[in-house]
Amino acid sequence: MQNERLKLIKEMLETNPEDSFLKYAAALEYEKDGNRKSAIALIEDLLSKDETYLGGYYKLGKLYEGEGKEKEAIKIYRLGLDVSKKNSDLKTEGELSEALMLLGADDEISW
Repeated sequence: MQNERLKLIKEMLETNPEDSFLKYAAALEYEKDGNRKSAIALIEDLLSKDETYLGGYYKLGKLYEGEGKEKEAIKIYRLGLDVSKKNSDLKTEGELSEALMLLGADDEISW
């Protein structure tokens, strides 16, 4: 059974199908409902159309980790790290750097 919040978000997406925030919100609801694959697909789509949506990189990396796809997680964290540096977003840069460090993939990160 679909949760009410997800139903509402999907209705809003019908009106604004390219709204990055709504896609991200829907992905969070899918994850909450245990539908990790739909959450992944939605965030992959979001980032393919809006590479500046920084929150998507961390969430997608964590979803990949939950699927046992560490290589994919490392790749997406590194992509997000590049975007966060270009946008001078120190908070996101720190979060993504820490995620890479926890996976033992921080060998290319310069502090």
